Amino acid sequence: MAGLGIQLNKIFDKRSVTAALYGIGFSFVYTIAPMLVVIGCLFAMYKVLGFDTVGYLERETFSSSILYIFIFSLLTSAPFNSVLSKFQTDRIYEQRYEDIRPCIYVGTITNLTFSSMVAIPFYIYETIVGGVPVYYVFTTYMGFLGLSLTFSTMVYNSILKQYKKISLYFICGMGVSFVLSVIFRFGWGFSITYSMLLSLTIGFLLIASLELANVLQYFPANSRNYKAVLRYYRIYWKLIASNFLYTLGLFIHNFVFWAQPWHMVVRNTYVSNQPYDMASCLAMFTNISASVLFISRVEMHFHERYKDYTEAVIGGKLDSIQKAKKRMFRGLSSQLLSLVHIQFIVSVIIYLVAIVVLPFMGFSGMVMEIYPQLAVGYFISFLMYSELLFLYYFDDLTGAMLNGVIFAGVALIGSIFSAGLPAIWYGAGFTAAAFAAFTFSYLRLRYVEKNLDNHIFCRGTVLKQVASDMPEEDVYNIYRGKTDLKKTKAQ
Repeated sequence: MAGLGIQLNKIFDKRSVTAALYGIGFSFVYTIAPMLVVIGCLFAMYKVLGFDTVGYLERETFSSSILYIFIFSLLTSAPFNSVLSKFQTDRIYEQRYEDIRPCIYVGTITNLTFSSMVAIPFYIYETIVGGVPVYYVFTTYMGFLGLSLTFSTMVYNSILKQYKKISLYFICGMGVSFVLSVIFRFGWGFSITYSMLLSLTIGFLLIASLELANVLQYFPANSRNYKAVLRYYRIYWKLIASNFLYTLGLFIHNFVFWAQPWHMVVRNTYVSNQPYDMASCLAMFTNISASVLFISRVEMHFHERYKDYTEAVIGGKLDSIQKAKKRMFRGLSSQLLSLVHIQFIVSVIIYLVAIVVLPFMGFSGMVMEIYPQLAVGYFISFLMYSELLFLYYFDDLTGAMLNGVIFAGVALIGSIFSAGLPAIWYGAGFTAAAFAAFTFSYLRLRYVEKNLDNHIFCRGTVLKQVASDMPEEDVYNIYRGKTDLKKTKAQ
């Protein structure tokens, strides 16, 4: 995201109303536009193909398939993307570009293997127990792999600041999906739901292929140093755990309500809870602007001060380092508070509009009872994620992992407890988890601020560490001459 912040700096440096509006639009398009393109494509298919005429069982099978594709592709790709991102940025900084291709290859294989390990048993179960046709299940499986690979390859392109191309690839992919869905339905006579599923699968695979081809063309050399990537998995396991636990925390409260007696089961396979899931979706969209605000206001200003501090550490005086450090953390605090204030205003406005408009769109009953509490929870969770990114900035992987443990753990326990409360409090468990993780991350950032000097200057070793036999205690022996350290065996 730092690269996007730099781009925004150039835009806002013009200091005009037009530049400000362009900067906000720029950050909006390149952060949440891909998701909106997919949603827009789905709505267009619903309208043109006549999705409302589909029978209940067929409609719910398709909806559940898409729901599971999106949720579990995020869960399976999240653990490795953070480490692969770090490996790529490290190699670019070291100008060892020949190591990027091994990173992409290992990351792709790891992602697809892990995703398949999760998906194959489930889809076999769906075929045998649910009685879903094999061709339908296989198409769903390929769509799941396609979206998982899309999320993975987006990371590589984001590091290269290919934001325009990412948005363009999504527009092209979903455009092709829409056209194909019309052809499959009206030209080849496929069913409405299978036309939509097959076209979306092709679209996801097309997007992933375009993203992969784009990043590979920048790095034609291949060192074949695949072990280095695997070594990063071992060294930065806390980063894997942190990213996975945060993503799990976003969905684990849904899983708790999927297990409630009033859940819905489709074809003895797909389990969901429509009122709670829909309320979660609405609450997320109520606060999605936090991603835009974080990039356009917080990270854009913080990155420059962070850069000044690192430059002071490398070649500055002690006084310069201390001043840069104080300036950096003052900026961090002020921008976080600014983010809270602005996002609160935006969320309240969207919430009030939603309360008035959504009932006219068919959202009522339990969905609207659950929605307010979850809107508060997602408001806090997006703010918490901003703090988590700052922990990544300072390489506090232990703090980031503990943040994930708190977020996912409290969300699980709190949701189990809140499931027994009235519907208006169903989201209390998730809200408590977001608040607990937010509080911990804030306190952890204060801890990092107080101990940053130790973190920066007291890590590592003076001498290079090697794994070999212990040498003799004497370097030179007057009776035997100079000791051969390479051949000496441990005594």
